[in-house]
Amino acid sequence: MALHTMPTSSLTALIASIATKLMIVSTKGRYALRVMVCFAQRGGEEYIPLKEIAEQENISQKYLESIMTVLSKAGFVDAVHGKGGGYRLNRSPSEYTVGSILKLTEGSLAPVSCTTQGAAACSRSTCCQTLPMWERLEQLINDFFEGITLEDLLHDGEITK
Repeated sequence: MALHTMPTSSLTALIASIATKLMIVSTKGRYALRVMVCFAQRGGEEYIPLKEIAEQENISQKYLESIMTVLSKAGFVDAVHGKGGGYRLNRSPSEYTVGSILKLTEGSLAPVSCTTQGAAACSRSTCCQTLPMWERLEQLINDFFEGITLEDLLHDGEITK
């Protein structure tokens, strides 16, 4: 069956399967996503101390500090230092996509280096018969992850889109 004739649900399952085999999301990306879900579960009103997040998610506090710095500098979370401080979401969970979080921590979700934004042009790009396939896969991966929000993940991780 050709990709363009597959039902959406089958195509989504295929993309998820390919994405997990082709691309490896780093620990940093997975932890950032877990932490953002943790904030979303808490409702985003209160500041949560770094130590509490680290204990709840079983992540090294030192490693978590580096992740929180990235999330904070990018404006994904608000940070308050000192007594009573911590981190919290600064938007509704529905306004954060898995894609935006992973792109922030991973840099790119491109399945091959030649489709990575800003990469040097491949000497074979004008005659490469596989380039359109890789570009399509990259678009499918981006669309897949951009179509999932933190709010979606709060519903037992059930992805219905």
